[in-house]
Amino acid sequence: MDTLSYKTASLNKATVQKEWVVVDATDQVLGRLASQIAKIARGKHKAGFTPHVDCGDNVIVINAEKVKLTGRKMTDKVYIRHTGYPGGQRFASPRLLMDKNPALVVEKAVKGMLPRTRLGREIFRNVFVYGGAEHPHAAQQPKEIKLL
Repeated sequence: MDTLSYKTASLNKATVQKEWVVVDATDQVLGRLASQIAKIARGKHKAGFTPHVDCGDNVIVINAEKVKLTGRKMTDKVYIRHTGYPGGQRFASPRLLMDKNPALVVEKAVKGMLPRTRLGREIFRNVFVYGGAEHPHAAQQPKEIKLL
């Protein structure tokens, strides 16, 4: 028993190794893309995943304006928010959000798939979404990954 170790390795903020990855959203279905991004940002793809630690990678999403929605979701899906004032409920479709800011639709989808806790908000800070093909994170030497 002295030679074998049966201890489970638990990562913490100091021992976690974060990488930078680039995901191209061109012609990807929004929900499937967002679930893969959330999984990578959370760290569930790593062998040393620890649920209470931010052990995921930094994810850069490019070409968010070219993401696809199936069926009639581009016009029929409704995003609802409230201003906080009486009668302040506002509605928007993905088409309207894509015209205003193409990255917003992907951000909302990914954020909805992360935990609604302090850790989830911290993990979402590691996701960077850009509408075009350019991003300012070249210095981090991100590695490009292909999602299904």
